[in-house]
Amino acid sequence: MDTEAVVEFLGNVPLLQRLPSSSFKRIAEVVKFKHYEKGDYVVREGEVGDGIYFVWEGEAEVSGSIHAEEENRLEYQLKRYDYFGHVTATSVHVADIIALTKLTCLVLPHEHCTLLQSKSIWSADKTLETTALVESILHLESIELNVFQGITLPDAPKFGKVFGGQLVGQALAAASKTVDSLKIVHSLHSYFLMVGDFNIPIIYQVNRLRDGRNFATRRVDAIQKGNIIFALLASFQKVEEGFDHQEATMPSVPAPDVLLSLDELRELRLTDPRLPMGYRKKVATTKFVPWPIEIRFCAPNTNTNQTQSDPRLRYWLRAKGKLSDDQALHRCVVAFASDLIFSAVSLNPHRRKGFSSASLSLDHSMWFHRDVRADDWLLFVIVSPTACVTRGFVSGQMFNRKGELVVSLTQEALLRMVGSPNPPALSKL
Repeated sequence: MDTEAVVEFLGNVPLLQRLPSSSFKRIAEVVKFKHYEKGDYVVREGEVGDGIYFVWEGEAEVSGSIHAEEENRLEYQLKRYDYFGHVTATSVHVADIIALTKLTCLVLPHEHCTLLQSKSIWSADKTLETTALVESILHLESIELNVFQGITLPDAPKFGKVFGGQLVGQALAAASKTVDSLKIVHSLHSYFLMVGDFNIPIIYQVNRLRDGRNFATRRVDAIQKGNIIFALLASFQKVEEGFDHQEATMPSVPAPDVLLSLDELRELRLTDPRLPMGYRKKVATTKFVPWPIEIRFCAPNTNTNQTQSDPRLRYWLRAKGKLSDDQALHRCVVAFASDLIFSAVSLNPHRRKGFSSASLSLDHSMWFHRDVRADDWLLFVIVSPTACVTRGFVSGQMFNRKGELVVSLTQEALLRMVGSPNPPALSKL
């Protein structure tokens, strides 16, 4: 039995979209192939059966008076990726299942059906209470086929609205759960359409645009109160052997271990006499909610939001806590973290005394070049080549500690001075 082919198959079964990828591998190790000829009974009414059956190849039919009317007949035909059966050995089948053609089923025995239960979409061994905060933020509930629900946790970054990185990360998570686990996101393009309300859940509707042998494409709409507030288009690829080169060079910067954390920098700024007293008082009185992402600036300074500087920034980042070992999760976490400090760099040359601005992300694109560990240090190198009218543009590169370019990014944001006669309302357009 080709385990990889079984894992790929299981990733396309709608019943299993809520499971972590590790569960697919475990299920693939214990399922059994069963073969039937046309007309054979797969299970009979009143029988217990062998467990959960997944149609691998061929067609079967639910036989009985329940679909006696011919127009309903197709509703009870079972094809590839369909499933039937019971998770316990105490339940009996209420109808006959008969092979319409030569039929092959994967059978998950009763004793292994606990593998179908998981409290987290990222790990079969953890609960939401034992995972890293950012992993919990990116957890989704499977509502129905291709539909997921996400919430904003109390400790999640908010900034007065649903954090843009949360929308990117959760939408990418929803898309990833509808693609077989052998295909990993390699690029995404997204648009922020309306401000999200962090007090109500977000519905993620996934549209399966294409499923090919090596590539899959998904579109995800994030919905609140019946309105699409965010849209994401993502492409997934099965890992293949190919070409490899890298012209980009990681800049020489201090190692993260010798740099101060944001928490430590904040404490220093409270007493730093080189900073304006008004700024220090504001830092001291502003409620501080630690982020689930650790950030260490490569060149700490005494700049404030009213200090003009070059339109570039470098910092190290990583998730706080140990993440589950799922490459899809690590890419979702990177997507989440990438929006924390990105587009604001385009404001640096325009800062001055009395400066106050409003910034809203418009679009966000990412290309994942290599596997990435989001709970290990990544260097984020950002530059803003231009800002024009009310839009600022930034591009970024992320390197791992070995100097490998793992992610490339771009973002455009709406930039306006506070007090503008046309401030951004709910819609960003």
